[in-house]
Amino acid sequence: MKFTHFAIPGPILVEPQVHEDPRGAFWEWYRKDLYAANGIREEFVQDNESFSVKGVLRGLHWQVEPKAQAKLIRVVRGEIFDAAVDVRPGSSSFGRWIGQRLTAASRQLLYLPPGFAHGFLVLSDEADVLYKVSALYDPALEQGLLWNDPEVGIRWPDVGMAYLVSEKDKKNPPLKKFR
Repeated sequence: MKFTHFAIPGPILVEPQVHEDPRGAFWEWYRKDLYAANGIREEFVQDNESFSVKGVLRGLHWQVEPKAQAKLIRVVRGEIFDAAVDVRPGSSSFGRWIGQRLTAASRQLLYLPPGFAHGFLVLSDEADVLYKVSALYDPALEQGLLWNDPEVGIRWPDVGMAYLVSEKDKKNPPLKKFR
C-alpha cells in the first residue's frame, strides 16, 4: 500500500496494491498493521454506506468530542469529489480544505483524522460510498459547516446541473461560527 500525505497535516490518501489476473482482481483495502505504521492508528467501530445520484452534495459534517470520528472513505461504485475542512481548534491549518476525486476504478481511500468537516459531491450517474468511523454516531455531537461558505472556498466541480443539497445541509453555519 502507498500512503500519501496532503499539505494539511492529518488527511492521508491510501492506494492499495491490486493483484489482477484473468479471473479479476484482489486487494487489501484495510490492514491495521500497515495503517498504524503509516500514522493511522484509530480503531474503527462502525461502517456506513451511502447511495447517491449525480449532483448530490452531502456535507459538510463531523462529530465532536467525546466521540470525535476519524473516517476512512472508499467509493465502491461511481465517482465522487471528496472534500474535508480542518475544523480542529487551535490548528495552524484551521479553515483550510483538501479535495480529492475518489473512484471505484482507482480503489483509493481517503483517511481523515478527527476534527475534519467532511462532504462529497457525486460526479457519476450513481455512487456507492463506504466509510469506516472510529466512534459511534451520536446525533447530539454532530456538527455541520456550510458547504459553500465563501470563507472556506471549496472549489466543487461543475456537474452540469444544480447541486442536490439537503435542507439540513443548506442551513449549516459558516466557519466564523467555529472560530
